[in-house]
Amino acid sequence: MINEFEFHLRTRLVFGPGSLRRVGEIARELGFRRTLLVADHGLLDAGHVGEAIEPLKRGGVEVVCWHEFDVNPDSDMVESGRRFASDAKVDSIIGLGGGSSMDCAKGINFLLTNGGRMQDYWGYGKAFQPLLPMIGIPTTAGTGSEGQSYALISDAKTHVKMACGDPKATFRVAILDPVLTLSQPASVAAAAGYDAVSHAVETFVTTRRNAISDTFSRESWRLLERNFERVLSRPEDLEARAAMQLGAFYAGVAIENSMLGATHACANPLTARFGTTHGHAIAVLLPQVVRWNGAVVESRYTELARIAQSSGNGNGVEELAARLKELAQVAGLPERLSQVVPSGTDLELLSHEAASQWTGRFNPRPFDAHGAREVYEWAY
Repeated sequence: MINEFEFHLRTRLVFGPGSLRRVGEIARELGFRRTLLVADHGLLDAGHVGEAIEPLKRGGVEVVCWHEFDVNPDSDMVESGRRFASDAKVDSIIGLGGGSSMDCAKGINFLLTNGGRMQDYWGYGKAFQPLLPMIGIPTTAGTGSEGQSYALISDAKTHVKMACGDPKATFRVAILDPVLTLSQPASVAAAAGYDAVSHAVETFVTTRRNAISDTFSRESWRLLERNFERVLSRPEDLEARAAMQLGAFYAGVAIENSMLGATHACANPLTARFGTTHGHAIAVLLPQVVRWNGAVVESRYTELARIAQSSGNGNGVEELAARLKELAQVAGLPERLSQVVPSGTDLELLSHEAASQWTGRFNPRPFDAHGAREVYEWAY
């Protein structure tokens, strides 16, 4: 039986090497006149900000740049961006970079158009006024934020990650130019790429999955699993870079329609409490969550294992978990929870924090503090 569902793909995709050169004409089509370009300092140093500004200016678009945020943007940073954008009187926003740039762009847009604080938008559908039109230009293959209506912003006081979503917060256009990913440091490619892999795996088994999100999750996994190692071993392989970038976008579309699960619920408290790099937290948790969920979604995990061309002679759950651990090893990512949290960490406290995370609600196996404690202990 196929369950009832709705599916919306609100973002136009422009994909291919050199596609950044089209940003001026695309912005002009959308009516941009004076735009806020949100990009981190690393993108400025890499020259990508200049590469984006040039075609925008040729298209007759004035550009105002904002760079004052870090890898885990918080509510104070977004408010700072709002004040800057308000003073600059922009009519549009472009997010250039990784998930932090695109999340900041969305967060600024919420506050600039609808007022209030970032905390007011925690959840879904809480923007009542139209948002400014936006373009998303990822320079990593990771979060898939360019294909989602969510901004992930930390509360500046509590450090809790807030998923703030609204249909109006989707990018009108996502420009995927794999050339932009060539400048990624290997450590960023590893952590961001593994995060994208986790999105493909988690969205394929959530309780909110549907027939179309399954298609995106499956194709995302195929692209990411086959090209993750290639990108790390051959950084100049543009074909592999393109596959990773497209796979990350597909996974983002899947998240939009099926959400995530226990892996992200357990990972977020690690970043909030210890500043653990998100991709590192995911790497130590994902194989164990696959094992923990295996009893209820064995056939679906087995399907992913077969796509990965595993031997097919054993347990599909264990084969998938082993493949995920192998990818983390190849990437030089942490393999045990003890590598990313201080000794003596209170796992009971972490477990209760994980159980309160929104994504845990969509995990295929009912997820609570007891389940989170088991995952943490298995990962430790």
